[in-house]
Amino acid sequence: MLTAAAYILCLHCLLTASGGEDTEAERHNKKQKEMNVTTQVSVSKVKQFLSNLLEQGKSSKITNKRENPLEKKKNQHKLKIKGIQNKDLLKRNQNYFKKQAKKSITDKGDELFKMGNKMLQESKSQKQKTEAYILFARAADMGNLKAMEKMADALLFGSFGMQNITAAIQLYESLAKEGSYKAQNALGFLSSYGIGMEYDQAKALIYYTFGSAGGSMMSQMILGYRYLSGINVLQNCEVALNHYKKVADYIADKLEKSEGIPVEKVRLTERPENLSSNSEILDWDIYQYYKYLAERGDVQIQVSLGQLHLIGRKGLDQDYYMYLEGNTAAPQNNATAFKYFSMAASKGNAIGLHGLGLLYFHGKGVPVNYGEALKYFQKAAEKGWPNAQFQLGFMYYSGFGVWKDYKLAFKYFYLASQSGQPLAIYYLAEMYATGTGVLRSCRTAVELYKGVCELGHWAEKFLTAYFAYKDGDVDSSLIQYALLAEMGYEVAQSNSAFILESKKAKILGKEKMYPMALLLWNRAAIQGNAFARVKIGDYHYYGYGTKKDYETAATHYSIAADKHHSAQAMFNLAYMYEHGLGIAKDIHLARRLYDMAAQTSPDAHIPVFFALMKLETMHLLRDILFFNQFTMRWKWLKLDNTVGPYWDLFVIGLIVAMLIFLLRNRHR
Repeated sequence: MLTAAAYILCLHCLLTASGGEDTEAERHNKKQKEMNVTTQVSVSKVKQFLSNLLEQGKSSKITNKRENPLEKKKNQHKLKIKGIQNKDLLKRNQNYFKKQAKKSITDKGDELFKMGNKMLQESKSQKQKTEAYILFARAADMGNLKAMEKMADALLFGSFGMQNITAAIQLYESLAKEGSYKAQNALGFLSSYGIGMEYDQAKALIYYTFGSAGGSMMSQMILGYRYLSGINVLQNCEVALNHYKKVADYIADKLEKSEGIPVEKVRLTERPENLSSNSEILDWDIYQYYKYLAERGDVQIQVSLGQLHLIGRKGLDQDYYMYLEGNTAAPQNNATAFKYFSMAASKGNAIGLHGLGLLYFHGKGVPVNYGEALKYFQKAAEKGWPNAQFQLGFMYYSGFGVWKDYKLAFKYFYLASQSGQPLAIYYLAEMYATGTGVLRSCRTAVELYKGVCELGHWAEKFLTAYFAYKDGDVDSSLIQYALLAEMGYEVAQSNSAFILESKKAKILGKEKMYPMALLLWNRAAIQGNAFARVKIGDYHYYGYGTKKDYETAATHYSIAADKHHSAQAMFNLAYMYEHGLGIAKDIHLARRLYDMAAQTSPDAHIPVFFALMKLETMHLLRDILFFNQFTMRWKWLKLDNTVGPYWDLFVIGLIVAMLIFLLRNRHR
């Protein structure tokens, strides 16, 4: 079923590293013994069957001597038919035993895969995760397709340092022949970047199409993004809507079952030097301090830490202790829930009010009472609780206990969506997609659906990619960010471009890195990333991954300055106006832009100060030379020829040196 260079490689690296586990040779001998047992059983059955045939043959010879020629012919004909039947019976028996042996191996593979999956979901250490993958490797060896997919993913994304893209591709290609939609999606992704495969957007599109047809939510999302943005396909909002809706429906179903977990998305561009200080990941010392306060009785901290552990946010492991909806750690108890919600509600607590509303709405521990539910939801909504606002919107949208009122539904969905309530965003998308209660807008619906789709479980790769980057595993980090970027995540697009720009990755040739980074910066810029827009300007200014083009650079800087109020873009644009690069020279406009950059960002004060000093000094020199009619001498002082293309930096350095000299003399 599998070619196996890929396979043997991944099995060998896991099984030999397990410590105390079976070696490859032992596993082979064990398997051979199992096969021998099956063979012995089938051989004994065949021998018994053949002895019966011999007995029948002997008796037929004795009777044949007494029969006349006509009877003999009849009997021979009967025996011939019987012989054919016996051969068929023998074949059927052999096939039966083969099927039984195969079923036994398949069942064992399924069992190992389930054990591995359970272990992986409940694991809290790298050791447990490694053990889970050992089970996947064994299940894969028995032909379990899901386990093979897990192993291929591990080889692609570099789980536990076992990245081998060539081996991953071999596995994916074998799985794709078996109809694996996950393999189709992976091959599409690799083709779209030219990682380990030929760069081929047309082939990538075919793989994604097959993947989406097979049920891949990732492929659906990628196609949605491509049709929304017109990437290698004609831009088509309605087709994008169709793809995004399928994924959003899937995510909304998970969210309604409280299975949605929002994941922090760290921007590498914002903290490249000190990633450990990122506020999105809870610092261990701060966590210990919070834990101390919680143990001392700080209710708010207790609730906050409980919620973080409940959904596994801020880099903390998911750790259930108490959950009112009930789970394996704390069985659901309606009476207890009602008691504590009532206590909280009596003090005007929004969560308590909302909780009571849910109990009455679903009839948990109390009879279903939409009137009471509405009352409590309204009180909680007035306090700004987004989940209560959503519930009110849902009641008016669906007509539970109230008359359907799409205007009120829209109002409450919109209020809840402003706080990021995902189901409220989903229902707003539904309303815009169908024109229910609002004017239909395909573009708005797609943007809202996209926001819901980005809450999928695949977003967990943001954390694994971040930690891989932090640990120095650049290739593993890049491949994960790149997949998320392909799915339309703007943060992943800028992070992938940032890593490519550093030229530290080895999975792509260095000549491909700048062009691919430029492509990703461009996609991030289209989605509103100001930093990415400035980066595109830089690439065109310096000729990274494209030809030098000052006009295009100035255009992108202008967009970043006007639309995003980027201080960096203002500074760069001022410099271009000062020197007339790609745009008409305008000293007054340059001064104005330098001033605007300083006003926009405190970080720009020092560079703007030196830039303006240089500008004013050079302007003064020109005025003096012109006033003294030394125009001929000025022509001789063509600074670009005498000092070089970076003469302005030389002048700034000279000014700085003069300032230092003056300050020292002043202190003396």
